[in-house]
Amino acid sequence: METEKNPAEAFPHLHHVKAIGQHADLLAAVRAAIAAHAPDLPDTAFSCRPSSQGQYQAVTVSLEVHSHEHLTNIYNSIKRIDGVILCL
Repeated sequence: METEKNPAEAFPHLHHVKAIGQHADLLAAVRAAIAAHAPDLPDTAFSCRPSSQGQYQAVTVSLEVHSHEHLTNIYNSIKRIDGVILCL
């Protein structure tokens, strides 16, 4: 019997990574952190918005990931940013 693959684990695929934190320029920090893993991302791949109270920023990056290792490396780079409290 053949089992279905989880679509989230089929590579390559479009993935949305979100970083939430308190940083003077979280968008620039996220761009710098993932530049080695996804060097040619256009500006349209990034979005940034403040929280309702303005205490935090949320940056979302939409990018194509090529493997589980590629995705893990991206998450680890973002988690190293000072002020990041959550990475989804």
